[in-house]
Amino acid sequence: MAHHKRTTVIVASAMVALTACAPAGYDGANSSAAEPVAVAAAEPTAAAEPEASATPEVPTDDQAAPPSDVKLTDQLVGKTLPRMGKVVTDQDGWVLYRFDKDSSKPAQSNCVDKCAEVWPPALTDGNPQLQGVSDDKIGTVTRQDGTRQITIGDWPVYRYIGDKKPGQWKGQAVGGTWFVVDPNGKKNLTCLPKGTPKAVAPPSSSDSGDSGGGSDYSY
Repeated sequence: MAHHKRTTVIVASAMVALTACAPAGYDGANSSAAEPVAVAAAEPTAAAEPEASATPEVPTDDQAAPPSDVKLTDQLVGKTLPRMGKVVTDQDGWVLYRFDKDSSKPAQSNCVDKCAEVWPPALTDGNPQLQGVSDDKIGTVTRQDGTRQITIGDWPVYRYIGDKKPGQWKGQAVGGTWFVVDPNGKKNLTCLPKGTPKAVAPPSSSDSGDSGGGSDYSY
């Protein structure tokens, strides 16, 4: 997959991470009950307003614009959440994750099909606004379907459908391979659940009677 670096210059803001994590009563063995800390997303500390690019990036032939019905990630926001510390969210406050089965050198996403139903990739038209995230950490990788996925520190990033509201991070350590991503693209290991949570079932499997309260899916 082709990997593309951003050229847009955006103001980044420094963040102060919170440490210490003790999610009382959290049972990692059952993801239906597992909610490490369901908190509202905190506002970034002294966040600078992102600046719009003076010259929008125009996709080349191998970087075709995504279909109009594809949800794009228009903004990346670096912030701190209670107990978790440094995270990156999209424009709606949803926490982003990285996948250990992907690769960063070269950047490649290996989460497709049903995996991508559970972990929707953060897709872009090549010009997300940045706040609290350094421009030189952001790039894109072309997925198998031709869409462009955002990378942070060369790692493709995703949302998790198991998070039911912005600021939750129930995807932390799911399957022992999914972790909250920090503004440098590294795994945020500040707060880890006990045990290894299981992923919720893909939406396409809902007609099979799976309640989505924890599954044997490896992703």
